[in-house]
Amino acid sequence: MNPLLAAAGNSSTISNVEPGLLGFLVVAGLGVALVFLLRSMNKQFRKIGPAPDDPEGTEAEGASAAPSGGRT
Repeated sequence: MNPLLAAAGNSSTISNVEPGLLGFLVVAGLGVALVFLLRSMNKQFRKIGPAPDDPEGTEAEGASAAPSGGRT
């Protein structure tokens, strides 16, 4: 029997098709994967650590010295 004819004989229409269990499992799987990826990303960011604190004078000198570095 042709699958198209079997589908045409069914009284359901496109408007009342529901995702069902498979759709739920796909979305739940994506959610679980997202949680693990976010945890892994946070772990990697903690390994990097914050930038070392520079004295305030060093930043000001570097910022003012950069534009006058050779070209006028």
